[in-house]
Amino acid sequence: MGVWDSILPGGGRRFIKRKDSDAGAAGKALEELRGSLYNDFHTSEGAKRQQQRFCGPIVALTFNFVVAVGIIMANKMVMGTVGFNFPVALSLIHYLFALVLMAVLKALYLLPIAPPSKSTPFSSLFALGAVMSFSTGLANISLKHNSVGFYQMAKIAVTPTIVVAEFILFHKKVSPRKVITLVVVSFGVAVATVTDLEFNFFGACVALAWIIPSAVNKILWSNLQQSGNWTALALMWKTTPITIFFFIVLMPLLDPPGLLSFNWDFKNSSAIIMSALFGFLLQWSGALALGATSALAHVVLGQFKTIVIMLSGYLVFNSDPGLTSLCGAVIALAGMSVYTYLGMKESATSSRRNSLNSRQNSHLLKSKVIIDGEKQETRTVDSV
Repeated sequence: MGVWDSILPGGGRRFIKRKDSDAGAAGKALEELRGSLYNDFHTSEGAKRQQQRFCGPIVALTFNFVVAVGIIMANKMVMGTVGFNFPVALSLIHYLFALVLMAVLKALYLLPIAPPSKSTPFSSLFALGAVMSFSTGLANISLKHNSVGFYQMAKIAVTPTIVVAEFILFHKKVSPRKVITLVVVSFGVAVATVTDLEFNFFGACVALAWIIPSAVNKILWSNLQQSGNWTALALMWKTTPITIFFFIVLMPLLDPPGLLSFNWDFKNSSAIIMSALFGFLLQWSGALALGATSALAHVVLGQFKTIVIMLSGYLVFNSDPGLTSLCGAVIALAGMSVYTYLGMKESATSSRRNSLNSRQNSHLLKSKVIIDGEKQETRTVDSV
């Protein structure tokens, strides 16, 4: 120890002790970091916080918009160039592909943990899986048998259905200004797409049958994520098997025969797999958007996608939708802008109100502690 005493002021024993203390502090910090990472990725609360942190409303809606444009191109190639005219079977392939991808993520411990089973009854998950299958399958059949204009008119009817359903189920009201804005948006979309309006009796029946499942699907997705600790992927993992079961039941009833005789060569199969990849991304991005915003906001985003695609065809590909359609598109875009502004304003007002309530509750709690402390002190003095 003489060497340590000559080299290190204060002695080597204190140096070794300080090193051991530093090592203990570093180890404690490392354990805290590990615990924090575990809570962030391996608990439902942590996973929900991470989703809210990295995927806010703007990111979720933008992601959903980009993927929706991509799947339109992919499905157009599958239905048109490849000639795969089996809409329910295509939806089934999309969800099977999504289930395989999520199984891989789960095997790699990258799938977010679901909340405890007691927090969400199985009946809610079963209902979501069922309405999702009807919503997706009937939407593809409606698009196959109806013109684009009639399909968009049916989508417009989803908006008032959501308003009525949310009021009946959750007593949720929409401000009069938002109602007026939604009417303007729906009117603009109707005018923009009315030039392609063609009536088909079977297609009209399918479109009417699709409206209610579509509205309920969006409401349940939004409500389960916002009221519980569900992330988009965790909820998809729980409901996808149920949706696949209903697709298997619906496929022989709604799809035309000839699926097994389809030419499953490399080119056709690659196009279908690409469509399935976009289908998974669309389902995920849609779930993220519904969790970050609301069912009504997601419907307005869908109408925005329609208008943007129509205007893109006019500006980029020199298509001529007509002056009436262009005027309707401008009206719809104006209404969507006002709706977005009102939504942001209400969100900011709600955040300020929650912050004020939190401060008031904190002040009341402190006052109660002080009063209780004074009473306790008074009782002690009296007893003396």
